Amino acid sequence: MKKIVSLFLTVLFFTTLQSQTSILIQTVKGTVADEQSGKSLPGAEVRMETKNGNFTVITDENGFFKFTKIPIGRQQLKISKMGFEDRYLQNIEITSSKEVVLEINIKERVKKQEDVIIKAGKSKKNALNEAAVVSARQLSIEEAFRYSGTRNDPSRMAQNFAGVSGSNDARNDIVIRGNSPSGVLWRMDGIDMPNPNHFSTLGATGGPVSMLNINTLKNSDFLTGAFPAHYGNATAGVFDLKMRNGNTEKNEFLGQMGFNGFEFGAEGPIAKKNKSSYLVNYRYSMVASLQKLGLQFGTGSATPYYQDATFKIHLPTKKSGTFSFFGLGGESHIRFLPESQGKDNLYSSNDGSTRDRNFKSLTGMLGFTHTYFFTQKSSGKFMFSATGLSSHYTEVIVDPSKPDKPAFDKKSEQLKYTAGYLFNTKISAKQQFTTAVYYDWNNLKLKQDYIKDGDSVLSTIINSKENAGLLRAFANYSLRFNDQLSTNFGLYYQQFILNQTNSLEPRWNLKYQFAKKQSISLGAGLHSQTQPLEIYFYQTANGPAPVTYTNRNLKMVKSLQGVIGYDNNISRHFRFKTELYAQYIYNAAVENFSSTFSMLNTGADFGFPDKTNLVNNGKGYNFGTEITVERFLDKGFYCLFTGSLFSSKYKGSDRIWRSTAFNSNYVLNALAGKEIYLNEKTSFGVDTKITLTGGQRYTPFDLQASKIAGFVIYQTDKAYSLQNSPYFRLDVKLSYTRNLKKVTQKWYIDLQNLTGRENIYIRTLQPKKSVISQINQIGFFPNINYLITF
Repeated sequence: MKKIVSLFLTVLFFTTLQSQTSILIQTVKGTVADEQSGKSLPGAEVRMETKNGNFTVITDENGFFKFTKIPIGRQQLKISKMGFEDRYLQNIEITSSKEVVLEINIKERVKKQEDVIIKAGKSKKNALNEAAVVSARQLSIEEAFRYSGTRNDPSRMAQNFAGVSGSNDARNDIVIRGNSPSGVLWRMDGIDMPNPNHFSTLGATGGPVSMLNINTLKNSDFLTGAFPAHYGNATAGVFDLKMRNGNTEKNEFLGQMGFNGFEFGAEGPIAKKNKSSYLVNYRYSMVASLQKLGLQFGTGSATPYYQDATFKIHLPTKKSGTFSFFGLGGESHIRFLPESQGKDNLYSSNDGSTRDRNFKSLTGMLGFTHTYFFTQKSSGKFMFSATGLSSHYTEVIVDPSKPDKPAFDKKSEQLKYTAGYLFNTKISAKQQFTTAVYYDWNNLKLKQDYIKDGDSVLSTIINSKENAGLLRAFANYSLRFNDQLSTNFGLYYQQFILNQTNSLEPRWNLKYQFAKKQSISLGAGLHSQTQPLEIYFYQTANGPAPVTYTNRNLKMVKSLQGVIGYDNNISRHFRFKTELYAQYIYNAAVENFSSTFSMLNTGADFGFPDKTNLVNNGKGYNFGTEITVERFLDKGFYCLFTGSLFSSKYKGSDRIWRSTAFNSNYVLNALAGKEIYLNEKTSFGVDTKITLTGGQRYTPFDLQASKIAGFVIYQTDKAYSLQNSPYFRLDVKLSYTRNLKKVTQKWYIDLQNLTGRENIYIRTLQPKKSVISQINQIGFFPNINYLITF
C-alpha cells in the first residue's frame, strides 16, 4: 500500500510543476423552466457569482442562457424571475475541458410579493419530483464522483443515505429499511427498466458490477418509502434515473480507465440550429483486457468479462415537440473452475467445489419519448420501450475417474414491451394535476434441467414459454395552500392480466414549513408488487398427470407505509433531518404447509428458490428511525452522517415472527472530505467514509442431518436466528485534478477497507466432515482510476 500511495503522490508532484500563467475560462449555459409545467421561461435573470466578479444574463424566448468567459473552479449561480422563488446553485464545478450544461427548474410563488424573498430554492436535499416530500432525496452525480467507496456506482452511492445498506461487498443490492432488494423499482427517463447490472438475473435488482454509467446521467431521485402515486409495482423504494442530453454546440470527448473498465465517450450537436444532440458511451472490462494481454490482476482463474454501451439522441422541434431516443445494453460472462484446477481469490468462494460453473447474461433497453406542449401549462408525453434480459447458468461435475457430465443447466429470458402516455397540467400556481396510463407486455422463457440422484442424464424440471400483461395507471393532484403548506393526493392502480389480480392504492403526503428554516412532512400510502415473474411459472409434477403452475394465482404482495419527518436547514450549508417510519406487509408468498420460508427474505442473490405451491399467507413489518446531519460542500469541506435504527420481522406459514434476512438492526455512515486548490488550475482532494452496520442474519447448519444425507441441511426451525459480527469498513480516497487548456485530467486512488477488516460473507459446510468454513468479504482493495475529458 505504501508503494501505491508513494507513486500517486509522485505523479501529483510532477504534474503540479506544469504551471501556466493564463487564466482558464469555460462556457456555462443551460435552460430555465417552470417546475410545475415544465415549460421554458423567458426573461429570467441568471447571475453567476465568481471571485473575479459577477456576470448576469437574461434567458431568451426559449428559456436559454449562456455565459462564455467564466473562470474555472467552484462557482455560484442565482436564478430570479418576478413571481417565482429564487433558486441558488452552489459549488458548480467548472473545468477547462467541458462546457457546463444546466437544466434549472424554478417554482412559481403562490402569494405574489413585491419584496424579494431570498430562499434556497430546490437543492439536492429535495427530490426533483415535487410530489415526493418524504423519504426522498436527489442523488447528485457530482457527489457520486467525489464520495469514497462508491466505485462510480449509483447503487453504492445510495448506500450512504439514511436507512439504506448493501447486502454484501460482492454485490450492489440496495436494502432499504429491512426490505428485500427485489422491492426496488429502477426507472430511466420515465420508463421502468430491468436489472441494470452485469451478471444479472430475472427478478433481482442488484449485481456485482453496475451497467449504469454516471458519465451519462444527471441528478436523479432516490425514494425510500411512502412514495407518491407516480411510482408503482414496488414496495421498498424507487431509483428514478435521468439521462442527460449531449452538448448542443460543441463536440466533447472523454476517456477513462479504472477497475470498472476501459471507457470512451463522445457527445455533441446533431444540428446546432434546433439544438439537437447525441451522447454515446462504451466500456469494456479492465480485468478481462489485462488477462488477454497475459497480465495478472489478482483475480485468479475467475475473470469477469463484460462490456456495455449507452446512448441518447435528443431532437427538439419548433412545432412538433421534443423527441428522444435512448438505450443501454450490456453483456457479461464468467467461469468458475473447480478448486482443483484454479484458485479464485477474488470472485469465487474457494469452497472446495468440484464443479465447473459458467454464467452468462445479456441485458438491453431501448426507449423512445415524445413530449408536446398543448398550451403554456399543459403537456403530454408518449413513451415506448423494449427491454430484455437473459441469463444462462451451467454446472459440470468434474471427477477424474469419470467423464465430465452436466449437473445443472438453467436458462431464463424475458422480453418486455411498454407503451404509456402521461398528461400534466398546471392549473394555477396552487394546483397541478398529473395522470398516466401504461401497459407492459412480458414474454418469458424458462428452462431448468438437473441430474436426478442415481441418473446420468439431465432431467427437465421447468420448461415454460408464457406471456403476462400488466396494466398500470395513476392520477396525482398537488395543492399548495400557500408558500409554506402543500399536499398531494394520488391514486395508483395496477392489474396483472395473467391471473386478473388488481390493486387500487391511495397515496397522500403533506409538507408544512412552520418556520423560516424548519418544516415537518407526513406521508402515507398503500403499495403493491407482483411476484418476481418467473415465480408464477414454476412447474409442479403430479405423477403421470401433466405439470401444473401451482404459483400462477398468487396475489400481489402489499405494504402499508407511513412516514413523519422533521427538517431543519440550520444554515445554507448545514442541515439536520430525521424521520420515523412504519410498514405493515401482507399477502407475502409462503409455502402452503407449515414452514419458515417467505419470499420477503429473497432477492439478494442470483436467483430465487424453486418453491412451488405458494400461497399469500405471509406477513411482515418494518419500523425504525433515521437521522441525517449534513454540511454541504463549502470552502472545500463537506461532511455527512446518516444513521438508522430499525427492526424488520416476518411471519411464514408456521405463524411465528422472526427476523428477516435483512434485519441488521442498525446502519451508520460517516463521510467527510476536503478539496484543496493548489493553484487556480490544480486541486487535491481527500475523502473518507466509515460504515458500521449490524451483522447479517443467517440460519445454522444441521450438522448431524447433513452428515447422514451427504449434502447441506439447515435448521430451518431456527431461520435467521443467528447474526454475524458487526460489519465495519473504512475507505479513504485521494484525488487529483489538473486543468490544462481545453483538457482536464483526474486521477484518484480509492483505498477500500483500508484496515483490512475481515467481515464475514458466508459460511460453508463440508457435510461428511462436519467442517464449517468462513468466507470473508472484500479485503483491502485499492481502486485506481484515471479520467480525461477534452
